Amino acid sequence: MKKFAILLSTIIISTSMAYSKNPTKLTDKPSEITQTAGRSALGTFAPKFAELNDDILFGEVWSRTDKLSLRDRSIITVTALVSSGIIDSSLTYHLQEAKKNEVTRTEIAEILTQVAFYAGWPKAWGAFRQAVEVWKDPSDSADAKEKFQQESIFPIGEPNDAFAKFFIGQSYIAPVSTEQVKIFNVTFEPSCRNNWHIHKSTTGGGQMLIGVAGRGWYQEEGKPAQEIVPGTIIHIPANVKHWHGAAKDCWFSHLAIEIDGEDTSNEWLEPVSDAEYLKIDK
Repeated sequence: MKKFAILLSTIIISTSMAYSKNPTKLTDKPSEITQTAGRSALGTFAPKFAELNDDILFGEVWSRTDKLSLRDRSIITVTALVSSGIIDSSLTYHLQEAKKNEVTRTEIAEILTQVAFYAGWPKAWGAFRQAVEVWKDPSDSADAKEKFQQESIFPIGEPNDAFAKFFIGQSYIAPVSTEQVKIFNVTFEPSCRNNWHIHKSTTGGGQMLIGVAGRGWYQEEGKPAQEIVPGTIIHIPANVKHWHGAAKDCWFSHLAIEIDGEDTSNEWLEPVSDAEYLKIDK
């Protein structure tokens, strides 16, 4: 146990440092970005321009996400367009892309305010009119996600698409360790929870959860739910039916640690109904 505690401490420290050194979310290798806007609009009229737009600008330059992230490229592009006075559909498109690339409502307001002092007040006003439409929801989930990330020492990771059918709501997963001890940081948006499930094993097995950020729940069949907050440790025995997820009003992350065993497998069962969930999180 002492060796495990030392290993976990080392992982937490090294992962936190690694994440802080990559705040702009660079990728390990270039991305594959497919763009067809040029060919769709100008393919017959200006085929060379369409080719340069789709294959060079987006297919090569925007795809270099190992050098500069999509998020930063969006910020630079929006700033350049506003500074040039281009307040048309091009700016609308790039504002939409900026939102998609996780620029938040709060951030775009600060970016355009900063730009206003250098590019001109009227240009910023024009850009704000478009930004208000793109980020028209004041409770935009991207803002909440970004704020939650700042509270957690581990990255939120990527959408947990491989297991999406076993969750109600959106979850995310980030590998912390894939050697010696398998550890993953699992993040749940508000009200998100996984289905009832069982970690099966003939000997050993099971799972261990450690609360990282936010607030969530763990429940075994036939027992009261347990609240999970940062630092809470949950030991899940093998062959026990259970579920876990976020509280309804906040994001939640926990480390999921797989326990070695023999003949291990995971059996996914029925979803946790709204009625069951709301009984414990009113």
